[in-house]
Amino acid sequence: MRRCLIVANKTLGGPQLVAEMIARQGSDPSEFHVVVPATHGHGTEMWTEGHAIAHARAALEHATEQFREAGIEVTGEVGDENPALAVGDVLRREHFDEIIVSTLPPGPSRWLKRDLPKRLAREHNLPVTHIVADSVLAD
Repeated sequence: MRRCLIVANKTLGGPQLVAEMIARQGSDPSEFHVVVPATHGHGTEMWTEGHAIAHARAALEHATEQFREAGIEVTGEVGDENPALAVGDVLRREHFDEIIVSTLPPGPSRWLKRDLPKRLAREHNLPVTHIVADSVLAD
């Protein structure tokens, strides 16, 4: 069975990511594990590490429900606020065949500005699939 590690935050549970997961399940049985970086909010609100973790945990729980409603079983966890470190932490403990990165479109995506999909492919020598969401999901 193919094991896929998904890293997503603002796009977690979006239709593009769900469609990709369903397509993979249809072509080859797959296991999915999601890591949600505990990133701090942006704007005028002050965020503590506790706020970031609680927000990421709530997003993960909501997305896990959405995935299960679509017939996709997933496991997941909250990770480091830096998505590259969050992925590295998971890969040190577990083996995966592929990484799926879900981002905002170019422009608003901070992860693309940091070249996250290519960085992960280089650092971990794994195939990386990049899913681009149409928009930000509601917080």
